[in-house]
Amino acid sequence: MSTNIYLVDDDEAVRDGLSLLLKTLGYHVATFGDPVTFLEAQPRLSPGCIVMDIRMPMISGLKVQEKLVEANCDWPVVVISGHGDINACRRAFKNGAVDFLSKPLDEQDLIDAIQKGEANLLEIERKQAEIAESTSLLNTLTPREKEVLDMVSRGWATKEIAVSLSISPRTIESHRSHIAEKLGTTSVAEMARLVLEAQE
Repeated sequence: MSTNIYLVDDDEAVRDGLSLLLKTLGYHVATFGDPVTFLEAQPRLSPGCIVMDIRMPMISGLKVQEKLVEANCDWPVVVISGHGDINACRRAFKNGAVDFLSKPLDEQDLIDAIQKGEANLLEIERKQAEIAESTSLLNTLTPREKEVLDMVSRGWATKEIAVSLSISPRTIESHRSHIAEKLGTTSVAEMARLVLEAQE
């Protein structure tokens, strides 16, 4: 399945040229002539790599990056610019850009930057799958088992949990056994990881 590329640039010639190049390389490309249109469309788009000019009317590329961060959109961004601005470059990387390229673009540099973005997308998808799996496993627990698991994952011993919940250590051990069976692990470290992942 080809990666989605979203080109955001107010220069029509640049959009057309980059779009043609990337389509010939097998990417699925959508172009936007202004940042406002892109920001309005973004919530309805499938995840992809954003290639965006830094200087555009209405909203700068840096401001678009900031708005994406505020919206918890972690799609990779390749920033392009016709001006060598070190401060803008720093801000772009601070906001999570995978690369900062100067116009006129070198074709190989652009491809390399997009491949970095693709690697980031795969990592994001892997992490989301892990979180979904952890959440699904934890949803199989009863409210009491979740309470016990929370204490176990904090390093509490069986006797401490029993005292805190005013129930017998034997009952806590029974809960722990059911938890281990449902989560598929007896490792406290693994249980703690599942809890932390589900909270992300």
